[in-house]
Amino acid sequence: MKLNTKNLTHFLFIGVVACAVALAGGNALAADAKPNPITAIDILLEPDATMIQHATATNDRLRKVFPKGFALDASHRPHVTLVQRFVRTEDLDKVYAAVGKVFASANVTGLKLEAFKYYYMPDKDLGLSGIVVKPTPELLKLEQAVIDAVTPFTVKTGTSAAFVTTPEDPEVLPELITYVSDFVPKHSGENYHPHVTTGLAPRTYLDEMLKEPFETFTFSPAGAAVYHLGHFGTAAKELKEWDLKH
Repeated sequence: MKLNTKNLTHFLFIGVVACAVALAGGNALAADAKPNPITAIDILLEPDATMIQHATATNDRLRKVFPKGFALDASHRPHVTLVQRFVRTEDLDKVYAAVGKVFASANVTGLKLEAFKYYYMPDKDLGLSGIVVKPTPELLKLEQAVIDAVTPFTVKTGTSAAFVTTPEDPEVLPELITYVSDFVPKHSGENYHPHVTTGLAPRTYLDEMLKEPFETFTFSPAGAAVYHLGHFGTAAKELKEWDLKH
């Protein structure tokens, strides 16, 4: 599978603006206020120790050459996004129940996924790096099942109030609203390209890193969660988590 610029177009927005988050150093999230009628969510898979080890090693490497980059911590947890959607806030518990049934019946931890190359998205002299994962038929089936489960509770679009924001910066970029609105079908199904973000570094360094042989490895999901999306499409606040270990 060749992952070219066209295939990765949907990464560009999230990748470039995530760089801005890292450079800004992040802001404290606003205190919980009265829930907005619409919530922007990210339903994602949490990788096992094998992927976390590789992602962390890559992150450590990148931070040595670019200390201003971000660490893989609670605000930048390694994950594989399945779908992003706008849903009715009052239906969040129904979303958790419906998606939970999918995860419970799909043997998610039995998925064998292959990480096969690095990539990065450019932002001027910097690049946001990640590990690319092959979208297996089983992963695509799971993604579609999650999409089907959440569809009855989705709305077409939302506003900045649907995201986690700060009082100092209460408006998200319009492009982010469009991205989440269009995730299905523009970034799902045959347009789905899973990845795990690993960090930020100068493009000159990343260009050389991408020339190195990549030792493919397999990993499996260890859990799944729903996050409230924040500025720049980050998984800003955990809403629901499933421990899928048997």
